[in-house]
Amino acid sequence: MPVTNVLFVCSRNRRRSPTAERVFAAWTGIETDSAGLAPDAELRLSSDQLLWADLVVVMERSHRATLTRRYGRYLARVRVVCLDIPDRYEFMDPELVTILERKMVRFLPAPS
Repeated sequence: MPVTNVLFVCSRNRRRSPTAERVFAAWTGIETDSAGLAPDAELRLSSDQLLWADLVVVMERSHRATLTRRYGRYLARVRVVCLDIPDRYEFMDPELVTILERKMVRFLPAPS
């Protein structure tokens, strides 16, 4: 079974994207990573992460715009999707986990 490399991106890599990274890491056939776009992100996005990714998932439309502006040359071979999840959840918030699972199911192979 082929592995899908999924990179989750938010602003500071403290709540939404690390939650998504952890939740989907448990899915068979999925490798996950996460990063932030802000200067004070826990882990700032790198071009290496974009080269690794098959799918880049951003949390807000502004993230997609920033990603395209800063890293456009790395996005030609990767699919970028936006989940439209606002920055109002804590890390591993059960409501955030439910929203992530509901929104991501169409982009990922089913968990086993």
